[in-house]
Amino acid sequence: MSILFSEKEKVFTIHTKNSTYQMKVDAYGFLLHLYYGRRTEGCMDYLLHYADRGFSGNPYDMDKDRTYSMDVLPQELPCQATGDYRSVSVIVKNTDGSYGCDFRYTGHRIVKGKYGLPGLPAVYAGEDEAQTLEIDLEDASAKVKVTLFYGVLPELDILTRSARIENGGAGKIYLEKAQAACLDWVGGDFDLICFYGRHAMERNVQRTPVAHGAQVITSRRGTSSHQYNPMMIVAGRETNEDAGSCYAMSFLYSGNFKGEVERDQFHQTRALLGLSDELFSYPLESGEAFFVPEVVLSYSGAGLSCLSQNLHKCFRTHLCRGKYRDQVRPVLLNSWEASYFEFSGESLYGLAKEAAELGIEMLVMDDGWFGKRDDDFSGLGDWYVNEEKLGEPLGELIGRINGLGLKFGIWFEPEGISEDSDLYRQHPDWVLAVPGRRPVRARYQLVLDFSRKEVVDALFEQMCAVLDQGNIEYVKWDMNRSLSDCFSQGTSDQGRVMHDYVLGLYDFLERLVQRYPDILLEGCSGGGGRFDAGMLYYTPQIWCSDNSDARDRVDIQYGTSFGYPVSAVGSHVSAVPNHQNGRVTPFDTRAIVAMAGTFGYELDPAKLTAEEKQSIREQIREYHRYAPLILSGLYYRLTDPAVSETGAWEFLAEDASELLVGAVMLEVHGNMTVNYIRLKGLPSGCLYEETGSGKVYGSDALMETGIPLPVEMGEYRAYQMHFVRRSCEGKF
Repeated sequence: MSILFSEKEKVFTIHTKNSTYQMKVDAYGFLLHLYYGRRTEGCMDYLLHYADRGFSGNPYDMDKDRTYSMDVLPQELPCQATGDYRSVSVIVKNTDGSYGCDFRYTGHRIVKGKYGLPGLPAVYAGEDEAQTLEIDLEDASAKVKVTLFYGVLPELDILTRSARIENGGAGKIYLEKAQAACLDWVGGDFDLICFYGRHAMERNVQRTPVAHGAQVITSRRGTSSHQYNPMMIVAGRETNEDAGSCYAMSFLYSGNFKGEVERDQFHQTRALLGLSDELFSYPLESGEAFFVPEVVLSYSGAGLSCLSQNLHKCFRTHLCRGKYRDQVRPVLLNSWEASYFEFSGESLYGLAKEAAELGIEMLVMDDGWFGKRDDDFSGLGDWYVNEEKLGEPLGELIGRINGLGLKFGIWFEPEGISEDSDLYRQHPDWVLAVPGRRPVRARYQLVLDFSRKEVVDALFEQMCAVLDQGNIEYVKWDMNRSLSDCFSQGTSDQGRVMHDYVLGLYDFLERLVQRYPDILLEGCSGGGGRFDAGMLYYTPQIWCSDNSDARDRVDIQYGTSFGYPVSAVGSHVSAVPNHQNGRVTPFDTRAIVAMAGTFGYELDPAKLTAEEKQSIREQIREYHRYAPLILSGLYYRLTDPAVSETGAWEFLAEDASELLVGAVMLEVHGNMTVNYIRLKGLPSGCLYEETGSGKVYGSDALMETGIPLPVEMGEYRAYQMHFVRRSCEGKF
């Protein structure tokens, strides 16, 4: 059993393969956190310390005992108005207008399998793979009830946390804050690792010491955002890729979020992750319940590489769904950078012919095929095929492209709407906008109100009418602006709109997944503006960034790898000079970087030289040779591109029988020094052959000293090396 309960001590212990999580119901019914870290036995309530702390209040139950204060004790669900002045998980505005709650333990259940969440993404697992702990709490005065959910996937070292909050009283209450996970440490010195960025330069790594006060990452944009990713790591000061303790917290949600890490007056650290409390005041009528979106937790005592691998395997095999979850994805050519808005059915067919001759497997028709859409200023919302522009029905074009042996994919942006569109003229009240005020535009478009069911239903019908016209096997779902005028004409409680918008998005996507189970869905929001674990439940891959420059992608994909599997990373070879920054990088470098992802192309093959076309054929053959290893191998970051002259990474088969190494020279100088790339994860005492050269290397030397990269002239040269184990002193 992964979940144990001691009736005598009222202690819950959760074991995974390498970690232990423990909490206790104390004599007053408070649920106190005891421990999370490397696997251990015994009861850790000795870690709790009681003392009379000045200006730290005491619950009324304590009578004259001034040593008991929620302002000091570690908790599972810290709440406002219990005397805890640190950041809290839950704030409730009660029927009488007062703020606060006082949750006490009333019962629990341990069940087989992993809980699910209605209308929300969640990790899934079979009864033989997981267990769930449900702990019931109640505020006896306000009649607010909470069920805390703990999902345990022991073999993956994964815990999940969520909660159900129910109004058991007679009048309406409001949730003012709701966060799924809280981790409290009574001691220790930590760093916070988070991932900041901007459009076309997402998920840069920032590591800062956790100091007194609160450090906050958040999104107020209606999406998880380019600016901060809803995933963070709390690590020991000395923790690195290969050693030390670290904790991951990843939010399965695609809207506004808030992550907080706070060191308090007594040098204790608290980390919280969940919904943002800005623009959030969610009403609950009597008998109604609210499900808090899920947070995935993982602990590693063996450094950051192991922590990332825990998340990768969980998301790849227990979050992503559908036909393509475990399949190598087709190599596609997207039409956007080849032609932008200027295309016809005939030009797309010509693009497909060129692609087929190179071994590309799918053509994707991007923006511009619908309504009156020849630029950014019109057409969004009118999801009907512009047959005049294509020169033929969509079904005929798809049939012709399928006839070349290619699959066909299509681009949508269902959440956006242009004022110059039939849909806006018919339903101006369907947009998010404050009546009487001029709305904020972005990309010269507004946003449809996905918090309203009738809007979601209408857009779903439009989209299905298109998808039913032919053999469409891929959909790219885009979203190209942040939300700002967050007012809905569908409700009087505006504090619910931002969350209901995300629920509407998830409802749309779930219906799409169920109706078209064989379609490959790729998420996108200006590239990586909604690259979060919540989207992976519906879209097993996400366009990593609108920036396809190979040099920048080394940094972007490095940061992304801390929390997300390579199988989810949309990455393509594009033309040079690059359309986002004008940089010129070698063709082989662009391919090697793109192979650390789903792999495809963003260019016009007709403009390539014969040599470049031959390179594409060879790149595709090479990708298919290594794709299974890339998809499911253990991923290692071999260098930090922010401080190294190289960017390097490794895919290692779980049985260590083979590995693939990619490396890019980020800097070159006169009289250049040699860069040695040290490999990771290999068993000791083995010999590996590098299949390109036929040379044989010892595994220990490869990990201790590394393999030298060639010293060559020219910028951004890249190298890919494939190793196969040849012998291993009886270890395998």
